[in-house]
Amino acid sequence: MIQNNKKWMMAVIAGTMVIALGLIADGMAKVKKGDTRPLSTENWMENVVKPHCGALKKEIAAGPKTDDDWQSLIEHAEILNETSYILMEDKRCPDGVWAGAASKTLRNGSDAVITAAKAKDVSATEAAFKNMTKSCKECHDKHKEKD
Repeated sequence: MIQNNKKWMMAVIAGTMVIALGLIADGMAKVKKGDTRPLSTENWMENVVKPHCGALKKEIAAGPKTDDDWQSLIEHAEILNETSYILMEDKRCPDGVWAGAASKTLRNGSDAVITAAKAKDVSATEAAFKNMTKSCKECHDKHKEKD
């Protein structure tokens, strides 16, 4: 009887561990991609976020001079702002760090870039951009795989 109880307890413990590991793996998978859409987070970052963030940095450093220059800054910031919504959809968000970086830091920061660029204020645009890019560090420190 005691042997049967030990076997039963070991089976319960093993089953609980399998379920727990499955839940952890499911949470990690959400960092890599959403539940139903095929686009990986890595591809979104590489092909959307990185080019627009890089262009913003370069254009701010060059000092926008024309209306077209300012409009370009606004467009890059708008795409990054939309990214803050995309990163929260399709059960992609695994935790509060991700949610804060995407929905607060990136969203509010890109909105501040847009506002400053519309006002054609270089120093405010630069400061807003620096605040916006804090979202990258917040999220990457916890979720980006180390090389």
